[in-house]
Amino acid sequence: MRFDTLAVHGGERVPGPEGSVVFPIFQGTVFTSEPGEGYHDIKYHRLNSTPSQTYLHDKLAALEGAEAAVATSSGMAAVTTILHTLLGAGDHLLVSDVLYGGTYDFVTAHAARLGWEYTAIDPQDPSSWAVRDNTKAVLVETITNPLMRVARLREVVAFAREHGIVSVVDNTFASPVNFRPVVAGFDLVFNSATKYLNGHSDLVAGSVAGSGELVERVRHTLNLYGGSLDPHAGYLLARSLKTLGVRVRQQNANALALASFLSSSPKVVAVNYAGLPDHPDHAHAGELLNGFGGMLSFRLAGGVEATEEFFAALTLPAVAPSLGGVETLITRPAATSHAGMTPEDRAATGITDDLVRLSVGIEDAEDLLADFGQALDKV
Repeated sequence: MRFDTLAVHGGERVPGPEGSVVFPIFQGTVFTSEPGEGYHDIKYHRLNSTPSQTYLHDKLAALEGAEAAVATSSGMAAVTTILHTLLGAGDHLLVSDVLYGGTYDFVTAHAARLGWEYTAIDPQDPSSWAVRDNTKAVLVETITNPLMRVARLREVVAFAREHGIVSVVDNTFASPVNFRPVVAGFDLVFNSATKYLNGHSDLVAGSVAGSGELVERVRHTLNLYGGSLDPHAGYLLARSLKTLGVRVRQQNANALALASFLSSSPKVVAVNYAGLPDHPDHAHAGELLNGFGGMLSFRLAGGVEATEEFFAALTLPAVAPSLGGVETLITRPAATSHAGMTPEDRAATGITDDLVRLSVGIEDAEDLLADFGQALDKV
């Protein structure tokens, strides 16, 4: 099945319970057990094994082209559970030098306490990557937050296979519409499902997908840490997945239109969007991705003061963090998603105080362009 058909029909039970076309919410936390069941096989909510959960897991796996998937209570629950599954005391992790702020904070603040070692690598420069005897995994992002760099993803997969380590990718910004990491060879993919997978800014969730063996290991760790997803949130997420392709393609188109518009304005000094021909990753991103995503970032001439004036003049976007919803959101990462980083670390990675991050929604492109145009005129 093609993606949009898979989004609607993948993982569905036909017929559903009591003949239901839409899979219902199973509110119960505990179910009768069968003789000989192991601990992780018991149908219990914390063990991520109830009917609502396994239905959602099957749907996520279908969309990712993976053997298995598991939902988590947040994107951070997904990445931290993966790392706790793959790493033990004395193990070493290769990790991208540009990460979502929460992932960065977790690795830098807790690795040493947990007995882990890590090395930050440039995901654009495979010649600089090196493993140690204790290296267990490599973690990168498909499209980085907030500078929209696209990692050398094929090279990451080949490198991990050559050295026998687990390849892990955060695919939140791309979603499986624009890139399917497991199909491309990654061992594990995770998403903050709060973002594009849900797409309506009304729940918090995460997902992990990959081989059956690895996902089962992750689920067992998750069972012990307790990061299970609530059945009501899981129901909403499964419902939202059915429109994922339709939403993301509109966001791709709107983002490209806005990036092109902004790059032509003399009041804009830089635009970061891999869909633009002058983006440093445009060529290989075009080979890897089915679309360049709904996220972009830019800087205005005039710095933070001009940026705040611009924000005040906009009428359609909400000035708010998070991303991937049907509505357009705008924010300054230095004040929100990356506020936990030191000013020195932000500067070293190009996250200036005046950098603007834009999550483009599904509004009509002409309305967005008109709004951004009038706001620029007032700066």
